[in-house]
Amino acid sequence: MRIGIPGTGTLAAALGEGWSRAQHEVVIGGRSRDDKAERLAERLGRGALAVAPHEAATGRDAVLLAVAWDGVASALGLADASDGVLEGTPLIDPTNAVAHGVGALLTGPGESMAGGIAGLAPGAQVVKTSPLFPADQWGSAPGGGRSGVTVAMRGDDAAALRLVGELVRDVGGTPAVLGALERVRQLEEVAGFVIGLAFAGFDPHLAVPRVPSPG
Repeated sequence: MRIGIPGTGTLAAALGEGWSRAQHEVVIGGRSRDDKAERLAERLGRGALAVAPHEAATGRDAVLLAVAWDGVASALGLADASDGVLEGTPLIDPTNAVAHGVGALLTGPGESMAGGIAGLAPGAQVVKTSPLFPADQWGSAPGGGRSGVTVAMRGDDAAALRLVGELVRDVGGTPAVLGALERVRQLEEVAGFVIGLAFAGFDPHLAVPRVPSPG
């Protein structure tokens, strides 16, 4: 697949490396081909390229929005998303709009980051992925085995969900589709709940009962 990644941080590096290893074509969208994008593309190797933001979003099979929540509007603006360049493209949203150390959502009442992103990128097929795990935990375990990470996802387009599910598997994770975007705020609230517990000194694993999977 041809994957565009606006962003140059830890998530872009971890997933870009995994997808490059899986033989996908990866391009990194920096700010006007800035040095960070060039350095990350060089580090990834395997034909990865640094490109302008617009190019990272245009003509791709999927786009990963690998920026902090407060950089989303700027990243999509630089990619000309409002002009419809992402129409029909699966747009992966792993953003985490919560107050650091507190876990309170920073979106307005009843609003969600995924919904806001859909508004900024008309026509894009937004797929919200669970933002609970650090970037390095998305990758394959040593020896190529599964990482054991379950990546919860919500989206309105079945084809986009299938494609993103394939990309999750390609880096060793297990996709869990939980329905449409109409309840995506629930997924974003879970991130705040987990972060709040962790910063309060409690193990989030012990706050959720272990339930055997059916079958």
